[in-house]
Amino acid sequence: MKCPRCGRELTVDSHRKIPLLMCYDCGYIEGRTNDADLTGKGNFARMQELNLNELASFLSDGLGVDLQVVTKWLSSES
Repeated sequence: MKCPRCGRELTVDSHRKIPLLMCYDCGYIEGRTNDADLTGKGNFARMQELNLNELASFLSDGLGVDLQVVTKWLSSES
């Protein structure tokens, strides 16, 4: 299953009494219905805080876009 916040694969966190799906990249935990309200930020606000390398990694890994296309697009001035 894909993470609804960053798009990467969720893994089962079995360190708890009840195993939950969790994303180790962005910290998403299954069952938090108002996760954006808890942190006060949505996905676009989180993306604005990333530097260009982190944003390119997020877009290529999380969304499946070619990394070279993303870096070329981010480095273009227009």
